Amino acid sequence: MPQTSLSGDRLERIAQARQLVLQGRTETVGARIPPWIAQSWQRCLGMGLQPDQAVDFEAISAQHMRRVQEASRPLVQAAQPVLAELARAIADIRYFAILTNVQGIVVDVHGPVDRQDRRAGVIARVGVDLSEKAVGTTAISAALTELQPVWLHRGEHFFQNNSVYSCAGAPVFGPDGLCAGMLDLTGIETTERPALKHLVRRSARSIENSWLLSTAHALVLRLNWPGNQPGDDSDGLLTMDSNGLIVGANPTARQMLSLSPATHGQTLHASDVFASSWESLFDAASRQSGAQELPLWSGLRLQTLALRTGNGAQPQTPARQPAAQMHSTGLASKPLKDVQTDMIREAVNKARGNVAEAARALGISRATVYRKLSAPKG
Repeated sequence: MPQTSLSGDRLERIAQARQLVLQGRTETVGARIPPWIAQSWQRCLGMGLQPDQAVDFEAISAQHMRRVQEASRPLVQAAQPVLAELARAIADIRYFAILTNVQGIVVDVHGPVDRQDRRAGVIARVGVDLSEKAVGTTAISAALTELQPVWLHRGEHFFQNNSVYSCAGAPVFGPDGLCAGMLDLTGIETTERPALKHLVRRSARSIENSWLLSTAHALVLRLNWPGNQPGDDSDGLLTMDSNGLIVGANPTARQMLSLSPATHGQTLHASDVFASSWESLFDAASRQSGAQELPLWSGLRLQTLALRTGNGAQPQTPARQPAAQMHSTGLASKPLKDVQTDMIREAVNKARGNVAEAARALGISRATVYRKLSAPKG
């Protein structure tokens, strides 16, 4: 009963805010809704949209969708194991997960979608355009605009027809630091669950980490501040090639190191960030010497764990080979994917079957461990 009363009060505040915005009195909206929602409503009005309009939920053309699917393949592949786990987490609360590209086009759907309910079917389908210009204010458009996790409840959607939805959304960033899409959790006429904003952000972080670690690299650095040993999903992750060039980083690492998103043709070397020999990072990984504190040119120090995962253009080489030679050899006794699988299997054996411990040691997700070990050889 108390929860119902609180929900009613909130819906009333949302309705009051809506009237004020429609009347052009945005300065009096106050704390009824977050400012970014009022700003989205104003953008919708500026596009000539009206709250009582019907929403079509149109799909893009088949030709356009083929281009979207091709461009989104790395995002979708990285998200698959995360979405599978997420679907189990939300199965009992009548929410489902939607993954879109950066334009708000749905590229994947997971979870308990009631296909008999048209309100679910129209949005939970690959190819539908859920951008702000198409369906007004949603968690999808808000996350892609604000580039931060959001929670949107019922009447906070711009169109009245969309007031049956409650949504949590978070942007997903690629290894280059640019927003590549977003993850959305949607329920229909269900209890408000703002805690889902935390879940969707953690899931988006797992997708980002999985995507980063699936790209070609010679070394991965797990970063954390001194006193916080690297080893979980809260770590900054930085990948390097065999010449010390930084090839990717997750958002946490970019914040720690003040790295801007990559631009075409621009490269950044590890020596531009770390005030110590970058070759020593490869040596530390070969020795499996554990985490060490490294100085940054900013004057700060980071706890850093260097790991070789076998996922790079250069093959693994003996641990005692000098660093300079280590990155120039071209020997490869088996395909890199098999080398990676062997390393994962060895880590699981060393951890006595503890997949979580093996995943932490390798700097990858549990889902990746399961997927690699279950994949057919060859």
